[in-house]
Amino acid sequence: MKLFDVYPLFDINIVKGKGCKVWDDRGQEYLDLYGGHAVISIGHSHPHYVEKLTGQLNRLGFYSNSVVNKLQVELAERLGRISGYDDYQLFLINSGAEANENALKLASFKNGRKRVLSVAKAFHGRTSLAVEVTNNPKIVAPINDNGHVTFLPLNDLEAWERELAKGDVCACILECIQGVGGVNMATQEFAQGLQAACKKYGTYLICDEIQCGYGRSGKFFAHQWLGIRPDLITVAKGIGNGFPMGGVLISPEFVPVYGQLGTTFGGNHLACTAALAVLDVFENEGLVENAHLVGEYLMDELRELQQRNSHIKEVRGRGLMVGVVLDILHKEVRSKLIYEQHCFTGCAGTDILRILPPLCLTRDEADDFIQRLETVLNQL
Repeated sequence: MKLFDVYPLFDINIVKGKGCKVWDDRGQEYLDLYGGHAVISIGHSHPHYVEKLTGQLNRLGFYSNSVVNKLQVELAERLGRISGYDDYQLFLINSGAEANENALKLASFKNGRKRVLSVAKAFHGRTSLAVEVTNNPKIVAPINDNGHVTFLPLNDLEAWERELAKGDVCACILECIQGVGGVNMATQEFAQGLQAACKKYGTYLICDEIQCGYGRSGKFFAHQWLGIRPDLITVAKGIGNGFPMGGVLISPEFVPVYGQLGTTFGGNHLACTAALAVLDVFENEGLVENAHLVGEYLMDELRELQQRNSHIKEVRGRGLMVGVVLDILHKEVRSKLIYEQHCFTGCAGTDILRILPPLCLTRDEADDFIQRLETVLNQL
């Protein structure tokens, strides 16, 4: 049997990681400014994380959601406290797509509606509902294309209010900082206006914090920069530092019903242990504040580089979620960064480098990246 070949791959076999560095099977070291799609939040192979997971695995790896799991209770309490949502409820699943699926289902169960408003260039996952609210026809199969979704421009409040006024919108789903869409940022005026309009017309506001949240923006959630409080918040990626996990933070307005939602693996003992270890490190090492401070430093240095090199058209983002807009295709830049400068970055569109390092990135590592990027850009 062969692998189902759906991923274009760099010819590199990563076998080890530590902090913001990874190594391939030939011993070559790489600076990791991508964190495996923004998944690595506390750094690769953090010793506390390894110790906690190893200890839990030696006790119990998994049992079903038909019995009490006090690790889930502890995680809900601590996540509520650290995020500022201690009055909300937590439903645990395995991935970001599942988080968005369940958030959309909850909204529809609650108000009985079917239509969803989503943002142009949105990415919310690849499963049934999640891919339908994703603005990429290439990955929407006919069976997913059910006419439930209207895509609207980011920050065009008037367009959103017109659709909401029709009275049939179940939910609005929003990445406050778009990931795959290109690190485009919602404005405070738009976010607050949208929240008010949702309340006026009986629509639920879902903030997809899967990539931009969990400390990456320099606050626990990106929407907290905008002064809003969504009805439903979806998380994944950084919640487990690489262990597959997702969750939905659910407002007190939603009353749980037995059997309404469910999952086999969600919230298992190992996953909860991983998530608790992440919160330990966040608190002990101040990683959310570090993301803010080092992120601001990195963007300042990138803007300084922009003055020296005309290939950079724009630098945008918050914290350690940064988009570098180029006047050339990102493909050759990324290739040179990886194969010549030994540095991983992400991308968006055809001309944007997406920078999503572990939240423990240091200023020295940021300087190291700037030097490697400048070397590449000066060659092109």
